[in-house]
Amino acid sequence: MDTVKSVIDKATGGESAMANPGGETASKGEFPKTGDFPIESQVDRAVGIQDDMTKKPNSATVQEGQDDFSQYKAAKKLLGKKTIVTGGDSGIGRAAAVMFAMEGADVALVYLPEEQVDAEKSKELIVAAGGQCLLFPQDIRDEQGCNRVIESVVQAWGKIDVLVNNASVMYSIPDITDITTEQFDRTIKTNIYGTFFLTRAAVPHIPKGGSIIVTASQVAYAGPPMLVDYSMTKGAQVAMVRCLSNQLLSKGIRVNAVCPGPVWTPLQPAAMDESQMKEWHSSPAPIGRIGQPSELGPAYVFLASQDASFISGQSIHVNGGAIVAG
Repeated sequence: MDTVKSVIDKATGGESAMANPGGETASKGEFPKTGDFPIESQVDRAVGIQDDMTKKPNSATVQEGQDDFSQYKAAKKLLGKKTIVTGGDSGIGRAAAVMFAMEGADVALVYLPEEQVDAEKSKELIVAAGGQCLLFPQDIRDEQGCNRVIESVVQAWGKIDVLVNNASVMYSIPDITDITTEQFDRTIKTNIYGTFFLTRAAVPHIPKGGSIIVTASQVAYAGPPMLVDYSMTKGAQVAMVRCLSNQLLSKGIRVNAVCPGPVWTPLQPAAMDESQMKEWHSSPAPIGRIGQPSELGPAYVFLASQDASFISGQSIHVNGGAIVAG
């Protein structure tokens, strides 16, 4: 057992790194513990704004330093690639977008107009990493708007090597009878229609060797009772990934999903009231804590790069140790 403990300590930085990693030392590559998070909510908004969060993900992660992603070690795996990341203004999307830029890619961000302040921060980080950045404040429920985004990117860069369908909305409603038609419509149209619209428009411009990545979720497999409509959309995305992989492999395009577990992003404060947030923070992943966006970013780099050249139709579960089927 001592030998096993020694190996674990070397991998994690010792017991203190797992059990008591204070957020103030995050720039040293340590994790925040559950008690570091305030119980905050933006449930009165349709979407969360990272810039308004009391504890922002970009100052408390293992891959990010205090104000940047200096802990992440890039290797130019995406040199010269042209990429699109929806929801790239904040959270997991920002982590993927910035790491893409650090790997040598140019990145177009698609986000809601009300997320402009977050998008500007993402652009700042992308440009600092050496990448070009295009900003598209566009609601992806709008079919023609999605077409315009793709047309604009192709006009600017000539192609789309990687499309990341990351943007989603989520609302925590414990009782199905309380899910309004308006909420259901927004969830379905953002998470499914938007993913479909952008993918359909982008595919003709993705060359052989290109990649499509969808941010699904472990909820597609776990079935949390308070996320009925959101889980429906994530199950649909997993099915889409499998079908599209079978359809597009003959064109040399790989299609995969990343399925996050509980991760501290603006999606959560926008989805839950304070009592629900308290319960969420008290029920971390099996690893013993909530995940951070930058812990997801490397999965997107992997799937976008030639390192994953033999992987398609799959879902990578970055969820802190939860065992799920599929």
